[in-house]
Amino acid sequence: MSNRMVRLVRRPRGMATRADFAIEDGPVPEPGPGEFRVKIAYISLDPAMRGWMNDAKSYVAPVKLGEVMRAGAAGIVETSNNPAFAVGDAVQGAFGVQQYAVSNGERVIKVDTRQAPLERWVGGLGMPGWTAYFGLLDVGQPKTGETVVVSAASGAVGSVVGQIAKIKGCRVVGIAGGSEKCRYVIQELGFDACVDYKAGHLAQELKAACPKGIDVNFENVGGEILDTVLSQMNVFGRIALCGLISGYNATEVPAGPKNIRAVLTQRLRMQGLIVFDWADRVPEAIAQLGQWHKEGRLKIREDVREGGVDVFPEVLNLLYTGGNFGKLVLKV
Repeated sequence: MSNRMVRLVRRPRGMATRADFAIEDGPVPEPGPGEFRVKIAYISLDPAMRGWMNDAKSYVAPVKLGEVMRAGAAGIVETSNNPAFAVGDAVQGAFGVQQYAVSNGERVIKVDTRQAPLERWVGGLGMPGWTAYFGLLDVGQPKTGETVVVSAASGAVGSVVGQIAKIKGCRVVGIAGGSEKCRYVIQELGFDACVDYKAGHLAQELKAACPKGIDVNFENVGGEILDTVLSQMNVFGRIALCGLISGYNATEVPAGPKNIRAVLTQRLRMQGLIVFDWADRVPEAIAQLGQWHKEGRLKIREDVREGGVDVFPEVLNLLYTGGNFGKLVLKV
């Protein structure tokens, strides 16, 4: 028995390629005192992973060359020297892109597979869901009757943001790429409208969908989309800046927002958010998201890809080309 793993061996320039990683077999790790071993079943693929590969200042240290690629994952405890985690427990944590991981339990959460399948705990009920919950409610602070715009609306975070905004009584407008995703956002997720940015009429269609302007923007994309939204924000609007995926594979520093003047003239508040800032409140998010999910008020979609860790480089890049539909998950 061996542990197949993906190590970062070169810092990518532009889109990551297979040559930036080493996919190799090593010994299955043995847990020491107070530790346990997890057999990983699902690995979360997230846009932030591209930033973790850069040797640059960020909210977490970059992945070191030679290290197993950082990733959230879910699996089953296989053997344990930790009384808080029993053999057979389903758990979620930052286990990395590999088949087996050892942990001391720090930032590892037990999950209930009777409530939802294991892959959902790295998606809408996992970190993307927590990001949506805290980012919208604490940073965006939506009020009943306000208009909330969500970019990457069919994605792991955006899809949950929009549904929470609807639960809170807001008019919700999504921005997504392609008619199929827009149709899903409206018909399945219950958004009031969705603008297809690929159709080439973003500003006009967004204005038509938001006749009273925009009060809250949950931003996942940046670039042209953020510039367009800035020009339509209402006075004292709030922007929850969650992601800037349009520039993650840029080989030069992307230009800043052209319409940054709107922050001044409309007295906007723009705040970046990282889910770790609410680490002590994660149980609150799990409980509330789980309740909404149980009640059928929160729909969650995973895009589960087969092939195990060997296909990690190619599957990861689907995030940056729009090739995924829902939360991207790699089955191990």
